[in-house]
Amino acid sequence: MAPPLLLLKDVSLTFGGRPLLDGAELSVSPGERLGLVGRNGSGKSTLLKIAAGIVEPDDGSRFLQPGATVRYLAQEPDFGGVATALAYVQAGLAPGDDAHRAAYLLDALGVEADRDPSKLSGGEARRVALARALAPEPDILLLDEPTNHLDLPAIEWLENELRSTRSALVLISHDRRFLETLTRATLWLDRGRTRRLDQGFAGFEAWRDEIFAEEERGLHKLERRIEAEKDWLRYGVTGRRKRNMGRMRRLEDMREARRSARGPQGLVKLAVTEAETSGVLVIEAKSVSKSYGERAIVKDFSTRIARGDRIGLVGANGAGKTTLVNLLTGALAPDEGRVRIGSNVAIATIDQRRATLDPNVSLKDALTGGGGDTVDVGGQTKHVMSYMKDFLFSPEQAGSPVHALSGGERGRLLLARALSQPANLLVLDEPTNDLDLETLDLLQEMVADYPGAVILVSHDRDFLDRTVDAVVVAEGDGRWVEYAGGYSDMVAQRGHGVGAKEPPARERRPAAAAAAPSSPAPRKKLSFKDQHALETLPERIAELAAQIAALEVALADPGLYARDPKAFARTSEMLEAASAERAAAEDRWLELELMREELAAG
Repeated sequence: MAPPLLLLKDVSLTFGGRPLLDGAELSVSPGERLGLVGRNGSGKSTLLKIAAGIVEPDDGSRFLQPGATVRYLAQEPDFGGVATALAYVQAGLAPGDDAHRAAYLLDALGVEADRDPSKLSGGEARRVALARALAPEPDILLLDEPTNHLDLPAIEWLENELRSTRSALVLISHDRRFLETLTRATLWLDRGRTRRLDQGFAGFEAWRDEIFAEEERGLHKLERRIEAEKDWLRYGVTGRRKRNMGRMRRLEDMREARRSARGPQGLVKLAVTEAETSGVLVIEAKSVSKSYGERAIVKDFSTRIARGDRIGLVGANGAGKTTLVNLLTGALAPDEGRVRIGSNVAIATIDQRRATLDPNVSLKDALTGGGGDTVDVGGQTKHVMSYMKDFLFSPEQAGSPVHALSGGERGRLLLARALSQPANLLVLDEPTNDLDLETLDLLQEMVADYPGAVILVSHDRDFLDRTVDAVVVAEGDGRWVEYAGGYSDMVAQRGHGVGAKEPPARERRPAAAAAAPSSPAPRKKLSFKDQHALETLPERIAELAAQIAALEVALADPGLYARDPKAFARTSEMLEAASAERAAAEDRWLELELMREELAAG
């Protein structure tokens, strides 16, 4: 095994009297694909900065192989002294690096090379910083939330780029699909210490849960031993007559161990305040269109959203997702068509821009509306301090202004506010931004259990797969098409992800009625091969059914295995093969029959 390029050993760091890192370790070998995971605030970003040589730990060591190159994705890049985005990216190149790669990366990430860096938005600045990190193709890439501010086409492009890089990767991300695609090992930072799993992120959560379960079993055993020692002190004959000081010390040691056991960090407790039940119909849109100047944002879009539906909206940045949400919720009037909102519909919204938060009010006032000390949640009155604790805020933060909160904390505050409002329609605009994986799990469960309707705008493919039952996709030129299922189902039906340009052959959910694609030209009839298969498959399916029935009769003979084990095994294999062939033939016939019906109707 090759020696590590980068090694952190026994790293410790204390912030504000609290140990953030306590003997943490990190090893990066050539070609490594490592996911760094942990709760928000656990110290992941700090550990990555120590690995990059930006932060000095209180204790421990950092070793970097001589000549090895490291690039760190800066959260807030410094554009001082450069006139263009291209100049900033090229400034990170070393002699011998490909100078053309800087321009290629900026183009792929959708940033014009001659843009003035001082005038870039936050998202554009992140993309330029990402281009600078990727351009030199270093030995080690340290990427902290690289998908932040990227839309789905850019995320999928970045996955492909990183999949083909020769650089070793250390990734921090809340995007499960991104981690599952790219990682081959996982480093878990928990309560200041690190544990390594030599599997990608797909195997991490089951492994983590088993560790938590083992810790719980250990604490339970410790508590039983403490109770046994207390009983001895109370009732033991020797204990009444003369205290055994050694045993007393052991009891005190166990109590101290129980007190100091730092269990898993707190979990957000999500509860929803429900409004009066809406009618079955929540939203009905018929032939809705909206344009700005010559540009069509929504064109001839129809849908019907009922109580309990979960609808996901996906598309590239600037495709018009927020405009479509505003049309559907009545916040924006369409140029053509109409939107009908059902009876008793009450809407709660989480805005991705955090625009609903006044940066100067305190956390407490943001939750209570500036009056009183209580919050109504789920039909119950809770003290604001208790409600803050449910969302992992400390009592000391009650008076902190909103602008002092981190991005993740502002996300949790918006969740807390939205979930305390009586509503039967939740509109979630990028709710997963800055949330850690555990909070995403709880938000997912809340959405799944929510009795009302949900409209979700998200670039998080895994979250969409776990929550929505239909996906509406921006196809370009104002066309929006609705597909049944989650993001992966949409890709399977559409034949490609959001980044691809080709329009789908047809819509997948009858409630939506978007304009039919003008190109490529639709097929007029089945090919000769497909027509022949459509005609002959029923006969083959019948033959396979008879063959399966005969094999099942043979296997039903209780003496077959005793007489001829080889014949029994051979017959079993034949049955399995025939069953698989029949299932495939039935699926193919159904696919061709649907195609024939569609062509006949068109």
